[in-house]
Amino acid sequence: MVGAAQRSGRAARVRGDRGLRRHRDGGRTHRGRARQGHDLRHRRPGARGAGDDGVAAPPERRPVHRRHRHRRDRAVTPGPDRTVDLLITGGLVVSPEGTIAADIAVDRGRIVALGASDLLPPARETIYAAGLHVIPGAIDVHVHFREPGFSHKETWTSATRAAAVGGVTTVFDMPNTDPPTASVAAIEQKHDIAQRQAIVDFGLYGLIGEGNLDQLESMAAAGAVSFKLYMGSENPLVPCPSDGAIVEAFEILARLGIRCTVHAENTPLLTWRGDRLRAAGRTDAAAHLEQHIDLAAVEAVSRAGIFAEWTGAKIHIAHESTRRSLPHIRFARQRGVDMTVETCPHYLLLSTDDGARLGDNFMRVKPPVREAGHAAPLWAALLDGTIDILSTDHAPHLRAEKTRPVIWDCAPGFPGVETSMLLMLAEISRGRLTLEHYVRMACEAPAKAFGLYPRKGALRVGADADIVLVDMTRTGRITAADLHSIGNATPFEGFALCGMPVRTLVRGATVALDGQPVGTLGWGRAVTPRRG
Repeated sequence: MVGAAQRSGRAARVRGDRGLRRHRDGGRTHRGRARQGHDLRHRRPGARGAGDDGVAAPPERRPVHRRHRHRRDRAVTPGPDRTVDLLITGGLVVSPEGTIAADIAVDRGRIVALGASDLLPPARETIYAAGLHVIPGAIDVHVHFREPGFSHKETWTSATRAAAVGGVTTVFDMPNTDPPTASVAAIEQKHDIAQRQAIVDFGLYGLIGEGNLDQLESMAAAGAVSFKLYMGSENPLVPCPSDGAIVEAFEILARLGIRCTVHAENTPLLTWRGDRLRAAGRTDAAAHLEQHIDLAAVEAVSRAGIFAEWTGAKIHIAHESTRRSLPHIRFARQRGVDMTVETCPHYLLLSTDDGARLGDNFMRVKPPVREAGHAAPLWAALLDGTIDILSTDHAPHLRAEKTRPVIWDCAPGFPGVETSMLLMLAEISRGRLTLEHYVRMACEAPAKAFGLYPRKGALRVGADADIVLVDMTRTGRITAADLHSIGNATPFEGFALCGMPVRTLVRGATVALDGQPVGTLGWGRAVTPRRG
């Protein structure tokens, strides 16, 4: 993430403030308990509250789900005589509605109480979070962890370690592996790999293909949390289906209550333009942008919206890159289409101008990073809710694969799970958005869109204790050599940072601490979304 020599601000053991501390709670002041430093110990998977297989067991009794008010003087507790596993005390708890001073009690992997420390039960372990913000773990619904088939770029071990360090506690992995997850057998194969290696929770995408529509329901039963439709694809592993197959797939998924994630580009247009550019001898980076013109995205977003309106399907538009799609997204929603939309840090923070810094071919990603005029409208759409979700499209490659002299030979994509939160915290420190905005777009919105809320995406009673402690005073710079992905060729090399995740917990167990992964392989487990 960042080299030790580049870190400044708080040391690894952040000192707690003594005496009075103020917070955003109507101007009231509360007296904080005097605490000296963080408790840096972490719970091992398999400790009390874990099942025999190392996965956190459910509580004996389901906690009462109450809509807790954002007040420090209220708490829902499991009873004064019960000792819980963990207490996180002294931090500022962030939700989309605001930030409050509150402590969090965790037992058997779930949040069982929030409120003032004197109202919470005793705990076997305490994490002191004075001076830190406490947020839900990020949910990244768009990652490519490369295994099986491309483990020279990434493995589930390296990828989930990177995710944990980056404050990401749940990931949804895309189907374009080898073999692609286009069958029950392929879903089960990838699940077995992930279950052995992952240190964060995960879901797996199934692939919509021309010839597997009769398997979609059984793939969902086998654990596919969503399905990916490649409307724009030149990859023979994941070809674009016909419109007839797309409509039938939408009908099936509408009946099952499963949201479909769409790579929205027009394949015939991409193929035509790509063939013409190659025939003309074009090998430069600008040819990639000329192939992936905005029209390819705008048309596919509109077509997906029409198909979803006709079938009643819920759809999710992946990696939105162009401002010209935004009116068509708004139009679809006005017509009642259940369409959620994501964008990624590289579309918000980079433009074609960065090619001079990185090397033009290095910039290749699908859809492309566009001209500078697109970022500001995408930011505005992210803040006003037109774009709901921040994801990464984490797609790591080796540097040699990113720097080939012919643009068509350069691997498209970048690593992102370890740097996304860092980049957004830096933008928060610059005033572009707030932590509340970030929690909405990176935690709550993806959980709601994909049926994980309120079990994930929120800090509330009954939720999984997927928690990230953030130090907004830490500074540093992104350094590729310090990233935990195998394919660490990042376009954000050297970016200045202010604000860092310093501790990540998945279901109450610490999986990353001060920039290093500490979770046990196999701690991550498959998520089960609500359907409908």
